[in-house]
Amino acid sequence: MKSLLFFTGLCLVSLQAFSQTHVLSGTVTQGENPVEGVSIYAVETGDGTTTNSDGNYTLKLEEGQYRLVFSYGNQKSLRVDLFQDKTLDVDLSDAEEVLDEVFLSSVRVNAQSPITYSNLSNEEIENRNLGQDIPVLMNYLPNVVTTSDAGAGVGYTGIRVRGSGASSTNVTINGIPYNDGESLGSFWVNLGDFASSVENLQLQRGVGSSTNGAGAFGASLNILTDGYSEEANAEIANSFGSYNTHKHTVKFSTGLIDDHWEFAGRASQIKSDGYIDRASSELKSYFLQGTFVDENTLIKALTFGGSEVTYQAWNGIDADRLANDRTYNPAGEYTDEDGNTKFYDNQTDNYKQDHYQLLWNQEYDKNWSSNLAFHYTYGRGYYEEYEEDAVLTEFGLENFNSNGEEISTSDLVGTKWLDNHFYGATFGLNYQDANWDVNLGGGWNHYKGDHFGEVLYTRFARNNNPYEPYYENTGTKIDFNLFGKATYAISDKLAGYLDLQIRTIDYETEGILSEGDEFLVDKNFTFFNPKAGLTYEINKSNQVYFSYARANREPKRSDYENGEPEHEELNDFELGWRYNSPSVQLNTNLYFMDYQNQLVLTGGIDDVGAFIRENSGNSYRLGLEIDAVIRLSEKVFLSPNIALSRNKNVDFVSTWDGELVDFGDTDISFSPSIVGGNKISYLPIEGLELGLLSKYVGEQYMSNIEVESSKLDAYFVNDFNVQYTWKNAPLFKEIVFTGLVNNIFGEKYVSNGFYYTFNVENPDAPNGVETLDGAGYYPQATTNFLTGITLKF
Repeated sequence: MKSLLFFTGLCLVSLQAFSQTHVLSGTVTQGENPVEGVSIYAVETGDGTTTNSDGNYTLKLEEGQYRLVFSYGNQKSLRVDLFQDKTLDVDLSDAEEVLDEVFLSSVRVNAQSPITYSNLSNEEIENRNLGQDIPVLMNYLPNVVTTSDAGAGVGYTGIRVRGSGASSTNVTINGIPYNDGESLGSFWVNLGDFASSVENLQLQRGVGSSTNGAGAFGASLNILTDGYSEEANAEIANSFGSYNTHKHTVKFSTGLIDDHWEFAGRASQIKSDGYIDRASSELKSYFLQGTFVDENTLIKALTFGGSEVTYQAWNGIDADRLANDRTYNPAGEYTDEDGNTKFYDNQTDNYKQDHYQLLWNQEYDKNWSSNLAFHYTYGRGYYEEYEEDAVLTEFGLENFNSNGEEISTSDLVGTKWLDNHFYGATFGLNYQDANWDVNLGGGWNHYKGDHFGEVLYTRFARNNNPYEPYYENTGTKIDFNLFGKATYAISDKLAGYLDLQIRTIDYETEGILSEGDEFLVDKNFTFFNPKAGLTYEINKSNQVYFSYARANREPKRSDYENGEPEHEELNDFELGWRYNSPSVQLNTNLYFMDYQNQLVLTGGIDDVGAFIRENSGNSYRLGLEIDAVIRLSEKVFLSPNIALSRNKNVDFVSTWDGELVDFGDTDISFSPSIVGGNKISYLPIEGLELGLLSKYVGEQYMSNIEVESSKLDAYFVNDFNVQYTWKNAPLFKEIVFTGLVNNIFGEKYVSNGFYYTFNVENPDAPNGVETLDGAGYYPQATTNFLTGITLKF
């Protein structure tokens, strides 16, 4: 009811403004044919629109001189003097391909592809870019669920798409793999404020198109960083908010020097105390690029990275704490010699990561283009932890005698390190003509990670030599993939799609784990991943598509630490309908994802908060996804989406009370059957946008056996976003004021947690063993706010 009242009040708001504006209109064609869906925007102001099914557009601008960009895969730029209403017709036949986009031409898809996807532009990102991580900014995309360890979207954040977690989501940055080679996850905490350097991103749901790096097993996220700027510019952005959160960003671009060279960069700092006690974050990051551009050549050298220090918040709390002290954080808790409860002040995670990319795009003629990239990533860091009553031998320390008694435990402080190197090359070759769009691509990548631990302090025992590791283990992984994909216009209305990929993985480990056990893995995989589909254009407004995709995925390091896992197999079927009119854009798709040996989350977590997985045998995800953009008027827009799904393990077997039990068909853990979102945008006056963003996530189990104690309740959360752009402000090109109130109705909700079981002896139980269980929760922040100001030069 509160949401309904707020929505009604928002829609009744009526503001009037008077400014000297003119209407620019026209038709965009390619030869003699009108083109629908062309993006048109004014570089100076960022105002834009798209063409309708007849190729027509209308754009209102204040009088002045503008450079207009017409973009439809390729791009055309025109200067216009607008001092009265004007008609401007544009033919894109001679448009030039956007060289920046060639970086992703081999891994991205478009509206002609039989792939389910969503795009997020930098304009949409900027509306809420006040310090929260990229997963949180993606929260309102279809069938996406996000969470935050610290509770407020800064620090460690996570994302699930169609119920699949980060380790099943392939991430590339400029076509280069970002997922960690061993954990297969993506850790956005290492790239604080990276959203400020993102041009746009595309989220493909399901298997998607072939890409580089770890094969997608639930989704693919393709990120394009900032393009080069033709004109010099700079900006300073500052934001402040709840929990002492603040972000400071400085960006610059030299513009094109001598029409060929551009240098640009960004430096950022984010700090937050977090909603959860002591869940503080300090994130520092940078982004630098040098660009050479010629008529048919684009070469970029980039370096970006960051460092993070976050207080651990991955232990969660039990149900009693959740009810009575939901911000409590047990991390670092210990008892001193007087019996007082204290918290170790450096129970932190510390990590640095530096990325280097060299990218070369080349156009040879109107049909042929290529891209080549080399990359290197260096990561290093540790987490520090206070261990109370630690077993000495587990830390490489000897027992000792005290007053005639053998002492085998001691309080101590230890660190666990990861020092890794990741390097390789990717390539793509593209051919396009009136009927064909063909890509040949691939990559070779090498990862090496050194894992080791050190004891910094012991209360009672004798330390080893300084910096002497008590365990050492090395993981090495070589990943090679080669793919070819083609779209062919079978007729004017029907297009066929074929995508074939071969991927090989060699993974080895040697050494011991922190528990002292030897950990040796030597695995080799060769995967063949075919994909095919059809796209049929019923008419200018309606399009349907069907696709089939096969995917295979290797286990990750922790899977091997916890058992003998099998690799995962997936057959993904997608059936979609797209509708596009001047007032409504609608995307609807049915999906069926059929798994063999899916590695599902057990609900349990390890000592660093990472989820434990196990093969589930046969399982599937069946769902319907609908998303739309509806223009109610020139000032009011709706962007609803909903996903309805059935996610099941088939004949799931697990141990309970000391024996194997067939639980039948059970819900897959962390897979809600309903996920919905909506954004109501209201533009009352020029430059002002008000937005109400809503997210509903249905109930979900944290286990695969559907026990009530493992259930997370459904939640419905609303955020309010306001942004005002003051154009041509004194001394500045523009000033942007942004405000964001998260969880405006103060919902006390939990978006993530864990579930565990343990056995105890019970002579009254049939097998003498009784299984007990428990659960932990990660509460999310109640009402909180962020506000910011951006000065653009």
